[in-house]
Amino acid sequence: MKNIIILLFAVIFIQSSTDVVYGQSNGKGVEHIKVFYEPGMYAGWPANHGIWTWNNEILIGFVEASYKSTNRGLHTYDVSTAKNKYARSLNGGATWKITDAYEIGQKAWGHDNNIPPKEAIKPILMAEPIEDFTDPGFLLTFLRHNNNDGPSHYYYSSDKGTSWKGAFEFPNLGTPGIANRTDYIVDGKQSLSVFVTTAKSNKKEGRVALVRTNNGGLAWELVSWITPEHGGFDIMPSSIRISETELLTTIRTRTEDGLDLICSYRSNDNGKTWRRLKDPAPYTGSAGSPPALIKLKDGRLALGYIYRSKYGSRVHVRFSKDNGETWDDEITLRSGDGANRDAGYPKITQRSDGKLVLVYYWNNVLNENAEPYRYIAATIFDPAEFE
Repeated sequence: MKNIIILLFAVIFIQSSTDVVYGQSNGKGVEHIKVFYEPGMYAGWPANHGIWTWNNEILIGFVEASYKSTNRGLHTYDVSTAKNKYARSLNGGATWKITDAYEIGQKAWGHDNNIPPKEAIKPILMAEPIEDFTDPGFLLTFLRHNNNDGPSHYYYSSDKGTSWKGAFEFPNLGTPGIANRTDYIVDGKQSLSVFVTTAKSNKKEGRVALVRTNNGGLAWELVSWITPEHGGFDIMPSSIRISETELLTTIRTRTEDGLDLICSYRSNDNGKTWRRLKDPAPYTGSAGSPPALIKLKDGRLALGYIYRSKYGSRVHVRFSKDNGETWDDEITLRSGDGANRDAGYPKITQRSDGKLVLVYYWNNVLNENAEPYRYIAATIFDPAEFE
């Protein structure tokens, strides 16, 4: 009987370990979950979408496409099959349910959302203001037509992403073009700050600016430029509000010499002017990583990002105790399981129990005999273990 119980335990463990992997980071327990994995499919880029949390309910957007083996470029997927999807968890990230974005109202064509022309709607100007940005069910998400000069459009939801209204045109506001991902801060019932990525004067990505509406989205104003134009790019900000007048943004940056890093800027006048701080992550590997920034319940900041390498990518986090003026040493949450550099693009959120859920796309193709498919993963860990 004892042997039967041991055998049964072993079978249960093996079955569970296909979806959950437990790792160690400096002696701290770290849990890795597969949010979405399907043989023959490619999934990627959560950072292009939003992440939202209501206690233990989490919603994250991503792209799903058919896997296509190719030696051209970094991403092994069939572009013509790419569609936007959502993953929702009701138990803090332990299990997830997938929903097609088109079926819940996101019906306009966008980059990596290849809706057939006969089925796609065209974005329109918003005619009625959004009633209340502060409503707990309110969400906003952006799509772009390309990574350089856009244009961009957006959708909003009033029911936690169960359904979406739109698509609505987003203005270029005198810039060379806006190719936006999702990074916004609710300031009030009718006020919203959006951190946008614009094209540079040569129509290539990118430069970061702050845009704001004070009338429910009927009109938008370019408040300030955050980054200067240079030979590299600044794209994909992740931002927080520290106080009524203080804002902090972290930005994916590539220098003119090709160095990839994460930089940061702080405003003490509600976004009118900006001061560059010490770079939180001075090197993020080959092709770089967008930042995933959050203010924790204990007052610290957490910054998640991916170090990309053809020899094996890694998942990292850093903490700040002084609102981003300085950052603690880099902590490795995941490494050594065969992820090539086609990985990353994280978003981060905090559960009701204080644990952090870092969502990104991942693979194990450097491991011999591993399947080549990219998938959406989540790393769950307790920030209290790293105080």
